[in-house]
Amino acid sequence: MNHVIAESLGWAATAVFVGSYFFERPSILRRVQMVGALLWISYGVTINSSPVIVANVLVFSAAAWTMLRKGRAQP
Repeated sequence: MNHVIAESLGWAATAVFVGSYFFERPSILRRVQMVGALLWISYGVTINSSPVIVANVLVFSAAAWTMLRKGRAQP
């Protein structure tokens, strides 16, 4: 069962990652990147892979920081 969950998370994360290339609005792109990163983090936890987890924590953090920074810059 764990294998099925891991495979499903991996495929979902891949789909979200590829789908993110179709968004032109930066705010939506960052949100989709964050969702994809969360899926990859879940996948990394499921397969017990520190590099996958850390890489996607960094991606999630960068997307969140950029989104917050851009949000504050708007009047």
